[in-house]
Amino acid sequence: MLKIIIPTAFMIPSTLLLSPNILFSTLIAHSMLLSLLSLMLFNHPLTLKIINTTHYFTVDPISAPLIVLSCWLLPLMILASQNHLKTEPLNRKRTFLMMLMTLQTTLIMTFATSELIMFYILFETTLIPTLIIITRWGSQAERLNAGLYFLFYTLTSSLPLLIALLYLNNKYMHTSMELFFLNQPELHPTNSSPMFWLACLLAFMVKLPLYGLHLWLPKAHVEAPIAGSMVLAAILLKLGGYGLIRISSVLNPHPSTLMFPIMILALWGILMTSSICLRQTDLKALIAYSSVSHMGLVITAIILQTPWALTGAMTLMIAHGLTSSALFTLANTNYERTHTRTLLLVRGLQLALPLMSTWWLFINLTNMALPPSINLIGELLIITALFNWSSPTIIITGVGTLITATYSLFMFLMTQRGSLSTQYHLLPPTHTREHLTLILHLLPLGLLMLKPTLISGLLA
Repeated sequence: MLKIIIPTAFMIPSTLLLSPNILFSTLIAHSMLLSLLSLMLFNHPLTLKIINTTHYFTVDPISAPLIVLSCWLLPLMILASQNHLKTEPLNRKRTFLMMLMTLQTTLIMTFATSELIMFYILFETTLIPTLIIITRWGSQAERLNAGLYFLFYTLTSSLPLLIALLYLNNKYMHTSMELFFLNQPELHPTNSSPMFWLACLLAFMVKLPLYGLHLWLPKAHVEAPIAGSMVLAAILLKLGGYGLIRISSVLNPHPSTLMFPIMILALWGILMTSSICLRQTDLKALIAYSSVSHMGLVITAIILQTPWALTGAMTLMIAHGLTSSALFTLANTNYERTHTRTLLLVRGLQLALPLMSTWWLFINLTNMALPPSINLIGELLIITALFNWSSPTIIITGVGTLITATYSLFMFLMTQRGSLSTQYHLLPPTHTREHLTLILHLLPLGLLMLKPTLISGLLA
């Protein structure tokens, strides 16, 4: 594990020391090598499939796919940000890249740590570079407001988690995830146990986010620069799902008085946020709300705690990470040429950028979970697990899937079809850099169809 963490950490000083001519090319090459090196984590030779490296860092089939996804997205974020940083002075370019490397290092450590208290500290540390990226490099004046929402939602919800973890440490004299997994403690039903359950889950519910606690997400996405949007959608939301999976082994049995309202809220959120997508005029806000809709399915699956549901949740998290990151990259290519995100103003881009239109089609099809995409496998597993738990949920998930398909097609038709506005007849052509970024999003999505078990989080 250290052979990935240490080189990533050493990229932070290298952003300050490299010559300006080779800054981007060296960092992309270095991060790409690291992402290829991280693929080794998929190999689990031991019986329990846990690779112990030190007392503090552990890799198992749940954390490995998320670490690989984090490593894979770093070079793509640098590639996508090049045009955004073109006019910036050199010191700001270096600071931006340094923030990305810092965020990357803390994310890998967060997914790899085996102690719950250390996980909490690193979970909160990811907040700092993300906040700086949104508030310093966002495109509009509202970015400070978005940063405040992001900061206070996350901090307020994570304080109860810290108190709950300190209580666990006092009670069991350890907070090791492995020991909790191997020897699952049972919560004795007392008056305070539902509060303890809620305290543990609230921080992750906000991070995912659960419908009702999601107001920070569209703001943060709309105001963030392209690298900020990519890392938010692809990895930071998955921190919430990963945390839920990890802490659930400590929380048996789940109190039904709190479990049912959260399940209902998550299922209702799938319908509500999908419907909001149909009425969106801002392209980035539409993609952000679609993330909330997909994460609603993940929340229901993790709370169910059945093997099918957890497998579906892991698969959908990775698939959604790649898909939503690709959608934000596409939205950014449009924004860089037209300088607007309003859907009504930019139509008929297929005539101006025909190859980009192909990427739009493919990525929208994966977003609506068209067979045989990996998104479909994740959604089918979750929907089946939900149906086994309660048969009426098939109506909600079915309608949610239908609306998802509708807004995905709506997004494609609004941006690509129709007649091109006269003000956009001299659009700059697309670059190889942009096509490479999108190919590197679609390639893993295509290859994972051949072996979905790599990312399914199966411990058996």
